[in-house]
Amino acid sequence: MKKRIVSVFLATVLSLTSLAGCGKQEAYAPVLPTGQEQAEIYVEKIDGLSQDFIKGMDISSLLVEEASGVKYYDENGEETDLMKLLADAGVNYIRVRVWNDPFDEDGNGYGGGNCNAETAAELGKRAAEYGMKTCVDFHYSDFWADPAKQFSPKAWEGMGLEEKSDALYEYTKESLDTIIKAGADVGMVQIGNEINNGMAGEKSMSKVIELLKAGSRAVREVSEDKNQDIKIAVHYTSIDDPSHTMEIAQNLAEAELDYDIFGVSYYCYWHGTMDNMTKVLTDIHDTYGVDTCVMETSYMYTGGDGDASGNSLSEADAWEEYPVSVQGQANCVRDVMAHASAAGALGVFYWEGAWIPVGSDFTTNSAIWEEKGSGWASSYAAGYDPKDAGQYYGGSSWDNQAFFDFDGNVLPSLDVFKYVNYGAVGGDLEVVSVKSINVEIGIGDPLVLPESVEAIYNDTSCKDLLPVTWDADQMAAIDTNVAGTYTVAGVCENGTEIVASIKVCNVNYVKNPGFEDADTSMWVVNSEKADPTDIQEKAADAYSGDKAFHFYSEVDMDFAVEQTISGLQAGTYNAVANLQGGDVGNDAEIYLYVKVGDEVYTSDPVVLDGWQKWKTPVINDIPVADGLDVVVGVSFKCAAKGWGTLDDLEFYAQQ
Repeated sequence: MKKRIVSVFLATVLSLTSLAGCGKQEAYAPVLPTGQEQAEIYVEKIDGLSQDFIKGMDISSLLVEEASGVKYYDENGEETDLMKLLADAGVNYIRVRVWNDPFDEDGNGYGGGNCNAETAAELGKRAAEYGMKTCVDFHYSDFWADPAKQFSPKAWEGMGLEEKSDALYEYTKESLDTIIKAGADVGMVQIGNEINNGMAGEKSMSKVIELLKAGSRAVREVSEDKNQDIKIAVHYTSIDDPSHTMEIAQNLAEAELDYDIFGVSYYCYWHGTMDNMTKVLTDIHDTYGVDTCVMETSYMYTGGDGDASGNSLSEADAWEEYPVSVQGQANCVRDVMAHASAAGALGVFYWEGAWIPVGSDFTTNSAIWEEKGSGWASSYAAGYDPKDAGQYYGGSSWDNQAFFDFDGNVLPSLDVFKYVNYGAVGGDLEVVSVKSINVEIGIGDPLVLPESVEAIYNDTSCKDLLPVTWDADQMAAIDTNVAGTYTVAGVCENGTEIVASIKVCNVNYVKNPGFEDADTSMWVVNSEKADPTDIQEKAADAYSGDKAFHFYSEVDMDFAVEQTISGLQAGTYNAVANLQGGDVGNDAEIYLYVKVGDEVYTSDPVVLDGWQKWKTPVINDIPVADGLDVVVGVSFKCAAKGWGTLDDLEFYAQQ
């Protein structure tokens, strides 16, 4: 029989028992605003925001954080229970992930909180004591489940679909029984986590839906048995691909899945504009009659790294509208809530807002992560997830997106949850950043920089332009007859420094090179089989803009996409393309080519080895004579289920 490590949260349970007493404790009632307040941060009121709007926080790693020695402090520097800090800040819901068996055969935890049903039970009980509901997030895996990996739990390996469905049903009921009996106020249950590409080791939509039906049936029965209203959520990501998201919702409707909430992840770094998020959530609600909810979001307050283990995001990933600062974090979270509310969504959950460093020394931290499970993964996860956790295990990659500094002191941005209904007025109005300037001109065009730039204030309701003075010597040094990228420094009227990026571009003779225009008739696809391509509107898969040429097929692919260019002057030309993708097979042949008369020029083959790992094949020194047509294209020969995008092709004359 396998050992089970319970010491991770045993100390916490014992320490709280004396506080809770023997009888049922009356839930804590925080004092929340009833009107606009003075605060350390500016928060613009969200008009029409429901008092029942979910202001949630995923705190799955809390128990192992506490076991690792992490402490949390209020604005006065007093050590305080995280649950109280959340409740006082207006958080009304926690979210806790649940893994089936996040331990190896010797009882060593995989990390990431070692989260199982017992973890959720303890966290849910503590949350209820502070008046907060719990969302149970079943991953139906023994470790992280996301679009890239949906591993079957060890105990379910080798099971057929019917047997696995039965196991999932029983596991869901037993786990919920454990959690609710502990005292958690379960208001929502996720059956699966970011299940776009599968769940519990199953990949086909039809099989996943059968598993979802088993989970749904289990939740409905628990809800009836406990006389407790529990909403069922399904959870997907890639909302920046509206057609794919709507297709998923349609498939669920056609399968008559019994669920209440279509949940999505929305991170502005990866998932497109907030306006698009609002539109997609609105369309799902209006078309399929289900509620919606943002199950995950976040934003950085700093670019720093607190535990010497690296972060998922750095300042390079920031959105210009939201400076990497405490105020920028508050503004971003406020705007996500506003856009979700505009779509009629039930609410928003912030992901792991308390996952802070256990220390700053990597060697010391590593021992704690291994023992307590407070890093994102431990080395013990290698047997279950050898390609990811087994190679890159370590600490928190999220500490710069928490609502606490690296020492556990609460940040003013946490209070955004309690201020959004009525607004908050901060301290002195100040410029926190200015919008960057990017200028693109053609060869020989005059260079003109703006006389003023848009300022971003801590109070986002303030909009203004700041006069700017550009460095005249740097401007004069730019030769606009030579293609390249240049920079010019500037100083705003208030002293804020700014840098303008100037790109002098060659004349590109490829029409609609980024596939942004609706007319794509200039592009021709030649395929040996059924055409596996389409024009995809998904900014995350585009090199620039919102659209790109996309390919995918369930069978082997052998095709080319090309465009004929006429009327070129004699000269020497270069060609460039941008590609990304994966799963194309070891024998894939993908390359850029140019045909000039009877001559064919090709680039070196490119290897597509991952999402957003862009490859840029180039062909230089292509001679073109007067009157000759030129064909520019990319050839693809790849395995079934290979995928990728092509964007921003160029064909231009050498200087």
